[in-house]
Amino acid sequence: MEHLKSELDFLRGELNQMLDLVHKQLQKAEEVLLENNTELVKEIASTEKLVNAKELQIDSRCETILALFTPVAVDLRFVLSALKMNANLERIADIADGISRMVVHTKVRFDKVLLEKIEAKKAFDTAIEMFNCVAQAYQKEDTLIAREVFTKDKIVDAITNNGVSVAEEFAKMSPENLSQAIPLLSIMKMLERTGDHLKNIAEEIIFYAEAKVLKHGGKANE
Repeated sequence: MEHLKSELDFLRGELNQMLDLVHKQLQKAEEVLLENNTELVKEIASTEKLVNAKELQIDSRCETILALFTPVAVDLRFVLSALKMNANLERIADIADGISRMVVHTKVRFDKVLLEKIEAKKAFDTAIEMFNCVAQAYQKEDTLIAREVFTKDKIVDAITNNGVSVAEEFAKMSPENLSQAIPLLSIMKMLERTGDHLKNIAEEIIFYAEAKVLKHGGKANE
């Protein structure tokens, strides 16, 4: 039992490191978009390699625990959830990298008025608030904090849905505006997917802490 506890504690620490790495990636991506700080793009790309390596380490740790220690009850739920949380975090890091690359490939700085109308900052800030919630919920095993993610995700979804009409109006003003409207709308869609991944992580925290499955119709308590 001591060996299992040691392995689980180590896994918790590795997952914390993964959370920290990906959190910073998302924050940097926001700065790239809103402040046009393209110097961060290479830094994000470099850290992406660390995230990928950490994902493999965590997967391997989970597999070792399952194979050698056969955990049960809450310990088993935690390991299974850790695998899924790890995958979602890696995808969020991919999105952060994708957003920063898209800003560079667009080659022109996004119009400030367009950014304001499409509510890019609010969407990013809300996604980062969601990330803060899952990090706190994970560290404290607090499912009430985890459930805050579901409400915030609806805010990101609403902003993204409204962004379609905003981008269309901006594009109609001038054909040249298409070069900004299309990639920015793609970035907003990426943020929406980030929210979905964070919601998945919140569901996994609730699963291992409360043994409740919230997927596929089990979300009455959102």
